This record gives sequence, C-alpha cells and structure tokens, in this order.
Amino acid sequence: MPRLLSVIKQFPFSAKRSGVGYMGVRSISWDQPVIFEQTFDYRVDPERALTLAAEFLHEDNAYEIEALWDLWVPVQEGELDETWELRPESVKFIAFGPKFEDATFQQMGHIQVDFGLDTPFLYEETDFTNSLEQRIKSNVQKLVNFTSAVEKNCGISGRVLWSESEDNLAQKLIERLQKVQ
Repeated sequence: MPRLLSVIKQFPFSAKRSGVGYMGVRSISWDQPVIFEQTFDYRVDPERALTLAAEFLHEDNAYEIEALWDLWVPVQEGELDETWELRPESVKFIAFGPKFEDATFQQMGHIQVDFGLDTPFLYEETDFTNSLEQRIKSNVQKLVNFTSAVEKNCGISGRVLWSESEDNLAQKLIERLQKVQ
C-alpha cells in the first residue's frame, strides 16, 4: 500500500475532479467477485481510499483505484470545425498481492497503471495539423512527466510501456513524435 500511494501521489489529477473516483478489492483472481468496492465521485484523497483498502490487506488480493487526468481531445459538434479541449480521462492503478492470480505480479509488476487507449498520445487516424501536433506533444509530455516522477520518487526497479494492440507503445510514441518534430 505505501508503494501504491507513492505512485498515486505523483499523478497529475484532473483540475476539475482531483481525487479518487473508485476503489475496489478483488481476491484470488479477476474472475472472482469484488470483495469490496467504493465510489467517491472523484473527491476523495488517495490516502483515504487506500486506508479503506488496507482493511482488506492480504497476499492474494488485488487493489484497483480509478482517477482522472486532463488530456487534450478533439471535439466535433455537428457541422462546426473540430476544436480541442482538456477533458478528464480515466486512469486505473492496480496493485497486485504476491499470491493474486498465480503470482501475476511476476509478469505485470506489483503496480500497473492503465492509461486506457493509446489514442490521446498518437491520434494515428487523424489528419496532421499544427493543432494536432501541439495536443499530442502536450499529452505525451504529461505521460512522460508522470512516468519520470514515478521512476525518480517511488523506488521502482523497472517500468514497461505497452499497448493492448500488442505493439510496442514506446516505439509508437517515438515514431509519432518524430512526425510532429
């Protein structure tokens, strides 16, 4: 729990919703029912949420925390030109107990941060413009700042960026940033 709190403290919460929105605890594996969950409407500080989770501290549990951060996203309203705005986007923090789901932590690490789809960092299907370039750079910079802060301040032994598309996310980010340079 202290390591998870350390990671969450590095996170740049959304300006409009600056707290934890959800906390859940699962025992044994993901296919088992949630043994405890609480929603907070993104208003509770991480310390309070993890205090609740600590009541369920056990080697075969996994702990999930949901928060929001502000990323640039395109907004298209009817026939109007596309605009960009900072919007709260979901991020999940998952801490794995050493005996959860046959020692999942050995492949996934003790703490996993799920940023959702890679779209806000790549916008691969969007026509390239100066505005797109600025927004991609801003979103990627926020990701880099967060991961660097975690690496610097949390005593981690390693980090991996991956994408559900099974492509190397770090490589995809480099390629996209090279296009915007």
